[in-house]
Amino acid sequence: MANKTSVDGLRVLVVDDEEDIRRGLEKLIRGTGAEVYGAADGAEGLAIIERGNIDLVLTDLMMPRMSGADLLAEVKERFPEIEVLILTGFGTIQSAVSCLQKGAAHFMTKPFNNQEVLQLVTRVGRCVMVRRGAESGETPDVSGVIAQDPAMQRVMQLVGRVAKSPVPVLIEGESGTGKEVVARTIHARSSVAERPFLAVNAAALPDTLLESELFGHTRGSFTGADRDREGIFRDAKGGTVFLDEVGSMSPTFQGKLLRVLQEKTVRPLGASRDIPVEFRLISASNRDLESMFPSGEFREDLFYRLGVVRVHLPRLKDRPGDIVPLAMRFLKQASATCLGPDAAPIDLSASTLETLQHHPWPGNVRELENAMHRAVIVCQGDKILPHHLGLTDSAWAELETETEEEQYAEGKQRAIERFQREFVQRSLEAAQGNVSHAAERCGLTRAAFQRIMRQLGIDREAYR
Repeated sequence: MANKTSVDGLRVLVVDDEEDIRRGLEKLIRGTGAEVYGAADGAEGLAIIERGNIDLVLTDLMMPRMSGADLLAEVKERFPEIEVLILTGFGTIQSAVSCLQKGAAHFMTKPFNNQEVLQLVTRVGRCVMVRRGAESGETPDVSGVIAQDPAMQRVMQLVGRVAKSPVPVLIEGESGTGKEVVARTIHARSSVAERPFLAVNAAALPDTLLESELFGHTRGSFTGADRDREGIFRDAKGGTVFLDEVGSMSPTFQGKLLRVLQEKTVRPLGASRDIPVEFRLISASNRDLESMFPSGEFREDLFYRLGVVRVHLPRLKDRPGDIVPLAMRFLKQASATCLGPDAAPIDLSASTLETLQHHPWPGNVRELENAMHRAVIVCQGDKILPHHLGLTDSAWAELETETEEEQYAEGKQRAIERFQREFVQRSLEAAQGNVSHAAERCGLTRAAFQRIMRQLGIDREAYR
C-alpha cells in the first residue's frame, strides 16, 4: 500500500541551531520521500536557498546570526514561491503570529508532535507540487462560475448572451474578482470553444517582449531571437486571446494594438510585411480606463474597440450569497490537492461559516481561495475553525466606519475576545479536546479555562 505521507520529489530545508532537533527533523521528513537539507542558522539556510531547488523551509524562530523572521523576510522578498513553516517556543508565539502575517504558511510550537510535523509537511508539500505541475503547463480546473447571488447571476446572464458573438469583450473589476475565470467561461460557451484559449498578462511584460509575445518575431530581430516565432495572435487560429491588465500598456503599444484590431493583421518584429490573423479578443482591467483618457494614459479609441461589450464583476463582499458556495468549492479542491483523493472529508464549523460571511474580503475571491487552502493545511481535525483561516485583520476592518471612541472601547473588547477565542481554540485542538491538558498548556486552572469556554460558547466536542 502507498505511503499516505509520501511527497516524493519535494525539496525541504530544515534550519535550526539546535543540532539534535535539526537532525531529528531531517530524518523524520526524509521518511516522506522528500529530499532534505539542513542548516544551522538563517544565514547558512539562505546560502542553500540561493543555490536553488528548495520548495519548503522549516525554520526555528530564535537563532544566532540570522533569525527565522529575518530568513522569512528574505525568502518572501526574493523567492516568494517557497513556502515557510516556523518553529517556535511557547514564549515567542506572538512573534510567530507576526510571521504568519508576513507570509509564513504555518507555525508549530516546541515541543512538537512528530505526526503533526509529518501531516503539515505533507499537506504543504502536496500543494507546492501541484502548483509546480500547474506552472509546467497543466491546464487549470475551471468547472464553471458560481453565481448563486443575484449580483453574479446578472453578470452570467450577460456572459451567456455575449459568448456566442465574436465581438470584443472588456471585463472590469478589482484584482481577485475572477476575471480570467469569466473569460474562460465566455470562451467555453462560444462557437470557437474547441480552438485555443491563450492568456497574456500585459503588466508582466515590457513593450518589446509584449509585442514579440503577441505579434511574433523573425530570427535575428533582437538579441536571443534564434528562430522565427508566430506570436499569440497567429497561434490562436480563430480561438480566443485573453489580454489581462490592459491598463498597464504604454500609449505607444496601445496604438499598435489598435491597428491590429482595425486591420486584423500583425507585423512580427523584424518582418517586412503584414500577416492576416483571426482571433476573438477578451480584455480585462482592474483600473478605471475612462478616468485615464484626460492624461493620455489610455487611448479613448482603443477603449471603445476593446469594450464593445463591458462586463463588470462585483467585489466578493457585494455578492454575499456566493461566499459559502465558493468556500465549499475551494475546500473540496484544496482537500484533493493537499490531502489526496482518499482523505477523510473536512467540514466547516458554524463559527467558521459566520466568519466567512462577515469578513470584508479586500482580496476578493482570490483571498477566499487562499484562506481555504491555508485552512486545509493547518487543520488537524475534521472541522475547520475560524483561526485556521488566518484572517487576522478582519476584526479591525469591521471597525473602520465607527467613531474613535467606539473604536477604542468596542475595539479593545473585540480584540480581547478574539485573542481569547483563538488561543483557546488552538489549545483545545493541540490537546485533542482534553480540557485539562489544554488548560495546562495555557497556564490556567481547569476551572478558569472552562469559564472562558462558556463565555465564548466553545464546545470541546468539536476538537476531540
